Order: sequence, then C-alpha cells, then structure tokens
Amino acid sequence: MTDRIAQPAEEIFAERRTSANAAPVARATDLSGVLVLKHENIFLLTDAHGDIAGDNRGLGLYDGDTRVLSLYELHVNGARPVVLRTGAAAGYQSTIQLTNPDLLDRSDGRDDPDVVLRRHSLGVVRERLVCDGFAETITVDNFTTADERARLTVRVDADFADIFEIRGFVRRERGERLAGEGDGAHIVLGYRGLDGVIRRTHLTFDPPLAVLEPEARVSSRGRLEPPVDDRVFELVRTEGPTLLVADWLVPPGGQRRLSARVWSEAEAGTRRRRAARPGSPPSVVAERPEAMHRAWRTSTATVETNHLFAQRVIDRALSDLRLLMNTGPAAGERYIAAGVPWFSTLFGRDSLITALQLLPFRPQVAEETLSILARLQARKVDDWRDAEPGKILHELRVGELVRTGEIPHSPYYGTVDATPLWLMLLDEYQRWTGDDELVDRLWPHALACLRWLDRYGDGDSDGFIEYRRHSRRGLANQGWKDSADSMRHRDGSLGDPPIALVEVQAYAYAARRGVARLARGRGDEALAGREEERAEALRVRFEAAFWMDDAGTYALGLDASKRQIDGLGSNAGHALWSGICSPERAASIARVLTGPPMWSGWGIRTLSADTVGYNPIGYHLGSIWPHDNAICAAGFARYGLSDEARKVTGAMIEAATYFRDARLPELFCGFERSTSPQPVPYPVACSPQAWAAGAVFQMISATLGLRPAASDRRLELIAPALPGWLPELRIRNLRIGDALVDLAFAGGRDESVAVEVLSRTGDLDVVVRL
Repeated sequence: MTDRIAQPAEEIFAERRTSANAAPVARATDLSGVLVLKHENIFLLTDAHGDIAGDNRGLGLYDGDTRVLSLYELHVNGARPVVLRTGAAAGYQSTIQLTNPDLLDRSDGRDDPDVVLRRHSLGVVRERLVCDGFAETITVDNFTTADERARLTVRVDADFADIFEIRGFVRRERGERLAGEGDGAHIVLGYRGLDGVIRRTHLTFDPPLAVLEPEARVSSRGRLEPPVDDRVFELVRTEGPTLLVADWLVPPGGQRRLSARVWSEAEAGTRRRRAARPGSPPSVVAERPEAMHRAWRTSTATVETNHLFAQRVIDRALSDLRLLMNTGPAAGERYIAAGVPWFSTLFGRDSLITALQLLPFRPQVAEETLSILARLQARKVDDWRDAEPGKILHELRVGELVRTGEIPHSPYYGTVDATPLWLMLLDEYQRWTGDDELVDRLWPHALACLRWLDRYGDGDSDGFIEYRRHSRRGLANQGWKDSADSMRHRDGSLGDPPIALVEVQAYAYAARRGVARLARGRGDEALAGREEERAEALRVRFEAAFWMDDAGTYALGLDASKRQIDGLGSNAGHALWSGICSPERAASIARVLTGPPMWSGWGIRTLSADTVGYNPIGYHLGSIWPHDNAICAAGFARYGLSDEARKVTGAMIEAATYFRDARLPELFCGFERSTSPQPVPYPVACSPQAWAAGAVFQMISATLGLRPAASDRRLELIAPALPGWLPELRIRNLRIGDALVDLAFAGGRDESVAVEVLSRTGDLDVVVRL
C-alpha cells in the first residue's frame, strides 16, 4: 500500500511539523476489538460497546477522508452497559446486545452499598446501519417485575480531523470549530477548514432529547445532577462535547426506543459566520445496500466447496470485496478501496493487484480500475507529487490536507510498480474477456506507460526500472514493501536509492510481453517485435544481476551502486508469478520460500529470520501478508510446483480459521508456528482489506491452473490441483469472452484432479493439460 500506519510519522513524511496549536488527535496504534461498518465512502469504527470514544484507535464516523463524528458514547443510568454480544466485524449493518451492571448507591459512604438495580435487569440493543449516513435504534427492555428508571445519556462531538492527522500528521494550524447549534431533536456541529470548506455533522433524535451542560452527570441512582425536567432545552452555540439525555420510566416487561441519525455535508464557505441550515437526512435504509450486495453476488462467478470452513472463507472474501467498493472520484466511477480504516481510498498498486486477483471471477473490477487509473494518469513532471508523464498513481486523497497543499496526494504518484502492473492488467483483462474495444480506447494510455518505463522508470539507462523519491513529503521506498526499513542487506544495513526492485523488473518483463501480444493483435508487428526483444533483453540482464548462487534465490534489489540488496525476502515469488525466472531456478526459489527460515508454518514471511533486523512484528521485516503468499502460490503453480502452491494455499485458509469472521487481515505476525499455535494478529492491520480478500480467489485460480484465451474461445486448465483437505470444488458462471462455463473439480487419492464440465453456454473449448 502506501505510507502505512505502522510507520513512524517521520517515515510517513519527510518533514514533520509541530505546534502547540495542533489538533487534539492521537496517532492510532491498535485496532484490536474495533468494529467496522461501511457502505461506499462512509465507514464507522466503534469499540465493542458500539461507542466512539476518545482513545488511540481512530474511532469515528468517516465520510471519505474526514472524521465527521469523533465522540458518540452511551451510558444507561450513569454506567456503561456490559457487552453480551458484539456486532459483525464488518458489514453495513449490525446488532450489539448489552445489559446493565449492578448499580450501587454509595451516597451514604457505607462499605456495603445498596444495589439500586441488579445486573441483567435491563436489555439494551443497538441496531445500526451505515448507508448514506449512520442510523441507530437503541431499544431498552425491562426484564424486572417493577417499574425501572432508564436514563440514557449520549455524549457527541465532531473534530472533523483529516485521516492523516489521525495517523500522526501534526499540522501547524487547523481551521475554526464552529459552535454547535440546534436542539435535542436536531443538533448541528460544524468546522470551517483552512481550505475554505465548511463541514457540518447533523444528528437527529426521536424522541427528542434534553440537551445539558457538559459538566452535568448522572448519579448511581439514575438521578441527574443538577436535575432537569423532561423538557427539550435549546442548544445555543455551545462549545465542546454535547451531552443529551432521555429519562424514561419503563414498566415491567415494557420497552422504550430511541432512534438516532447522523449525516454530514460540506460546502464552500466564507469567513462570515453563518447559521447552520436544518438540512434533510439522507435515506438510511437497508434495502439499497442489500440490493447492491445481492447484485454483486449474482453477477460474480461463484466458488462452491464441500468444506464448510473453506466455503465460509470464500464467502467472506467475496462479501468483503463488495463492502470495500467506493464511488468516485468522478461521477459514475467506482473502485475497490484498499482497506478499512486507513486506506479506504483509491490506490494504484492495490487496486491493480486486487483486479488481477478477481479477473476470473469478476472482470468488471478490472475494467473499472483500468479506466479510472488511465483517466488520472500523470501528464507532466511534478516533483511535489512524484509525478512523471505516463505514470500511474499511487494514492488519491480528497480531504482538507490535500486541498490546502499540506500533503501531495492529489493524487500522489510515488509508486514504481503501478505503471507496469497497469499494463499487466490490461493484457490479462483482454485474455479473459476478448474486449478489444476497451484495449483500443486505452491504447494511448498503454503507450504512455511504455514511454514512462523507457524514459523515467529507467533514469540511468541500465535496462532496469528504479525509484527515487523527489517529493519532500513522499515515500522513501516505492515498491509494495514501502516502509522505510524494508530494503535490507543480510547484515541489516539498508539499501541506498535509487533502488531497482526484483519484483518490479519482473512486472516490467510481463508488461512488455503483454503489450507485445496486444500490439500483434492490433496489427502492429513493429511494436510487438520491439517489446518482445526488450523483454528478452531484460530477462537476460535480470538473471545475471539479481541471482544469488549462495542463497539459491534472487536478491531483493540493486542499490545505488548496483550492489545486490542481498536480504532474503518473499519478493522472489513475485518474479515467479511474472514468468521472468529461468525454469531451472524455480524449484530452488520455492525451496527457499517454503523452508526455514522463510516459512513460519503459517505462511511465507516477508523477510528471512536469518537476515539481521528480522522482526516477526515488523511491517515488512518478517510479517506474513496473505496477498504476498497468494502471489507466491501463483508463481509456484506457473512453474508446475503444485506441492508448494497447495502448501501455501492450505496455510492461508487454515490461518483464516483463527481470525474473526474467517477474514484474512492485511497482514499478521510471522512468529514460528511451533511456538505460536495460532497466528498472531498484527495490531494495526486493515480488516477488511482488498488484496487480502482477493488472495483467496488468486490461490484458487492458481492451483486450478486457469489460463484463458477469450479471442480463441478457449480455456486451458494447466495441471489443476487441490489441497488434500479439499476434495471437491465447483466454479459456476465462469466467463471467458462471451461464454459461460460451470466446472467441477474432484481430487483423487494419488493427488490427481478430475475435471468435469457441468454446463457451457456459448462457443468455448475447455482443455485440460496435465
């Protein structure tokens, strides 16, 4: 991804500002126990109670890159309810079930205070939904035989922090917080940013609540101090958090409900203070997201197994990928965001790899991704944004910090691999769909990508693609392992830029071969021949420069002096995936990646345990990334290394069984399985995360050996294989060009796999090659 939350802020930005007037936001350090709800560009992070509290986890309601609700806490009779059951870890709706603790009267100072309300007397249910805004219904049930007081207090506030502030960016100054306005039925919180935009958060409550001074509190007996009656008090330009209260007397077996709705709006503002308009709430109903998710499932090829947990992992991954769908950046566009919470936006590398992972099952994602990234392709040199003509973007942001020019993500282009990956995706998309019209439309962008590879990507004309940061706020490392300490020699020292990464040369090789194939299909033999020659020349130079005889694998990269960065890492698996590796070296690479000290038992580590600086909790220094493992598995399968591909696939599916809701996170720790019988979570991993979910589908298609040729109306299955624990698997509505096919795979005792064509619509040959 990008400048990760795991990195210190000094590594995220080349310059860090400090100020006594900085916003009161803390850099998030732990996502454990965080509940996520999301629909399109709005997402909600709460704790297990359903609250947004002021801790270091970045909890809040976000609209794009802005936190529009930073405090939302519920207390019942002065106490925080006890959690009985938390909501779904991610989705667009959930239910949280709570009850009351023992409520004690300590007013007389006795050691044995009276119990005012025994535990479990009240049931509290929070039903919530995220759609165009956030809606919640809080239901209180009285399970006693007497009337019971239920006084609900809700504290709310909005800091309108940019997500980069929450991740550690400290600003020299912030905009102006506007005083809250409204009453207990409709409250408006506002902020005028330094970008001139006024952002407002609306909260409505039904029935209306009483609005209190912030210092008011509720006693252990449920009495409000100072007391108020049940009138709705007008809120006139209050500063700081707002406290609201509902005071109910619930009869035996009775029930009361409170409905809350939250939404945000933004408009160009002036320095003139203006009253908040009442606004109208957006439609926050479940039918629309339900219909969207249902349409996604029915228009995607499905994978069915007789292994209940594997099926759960597959279904969760597909649901997560729809959940991560965002709209924009232009009208009518949409894309799969990289991950929640820190990367719920458009990324070049992440979006492209996710689209590649999903191509056999949902090629529409590739079409949308290619088109959006082509529209935003760089057209000029801009060092502030690390942009050069033809380059594909790294990350696009739309918050206040971008609008004020404090960060360069408008978009930011500091990625060395997105440009060749875009060409790889265009080639693979045409192989699956035969969609020559899209290729024709995007061909000028493909040629611009090639020009970038030739002129800017290879700045010293040595035949390799290198990166170097130009922006003072840019990334130091610009491959997928983009943390500042990832490019290590075996002795622990860091490689100096410009750096030529092993996987980027592999991507460039695959990109040139893909362009050659597409050019030949367009009748441009000259371009096809030139790119084939360049690809072959790159392959020869690559083998000579990157291979390490003593290690039996490829170096991570070449540093500024063209010295091998000889730390052992997973990057060599990406070279297998691209096809650049010599066949006689593939088995050696696989042995290194799937044996000690690269193999943890739960997957392939990012860095060998024998490299100085190895850290199983390090972001790229020994952790395990599902997408990285899936790419390695695809590389193994490409070179006929079925045992290794099955080994990785099995480990990833098994690891998923230990994570909540059978969801593979962005990454997890690389501790040895012999000492860690369960995979250890990484504390700030995104979950759900796009290419972690997509990894499931990439491993399936790789082990089954799916190889399309839509233009020739043919699907080849190259040495299909299944893990031993998965004897059966079916794929339905697999699309190749205009044809649809249903396939069934059955594993035998001798590790052979039988393939059956269940149904076929359209002209398509299915060829199995063992």
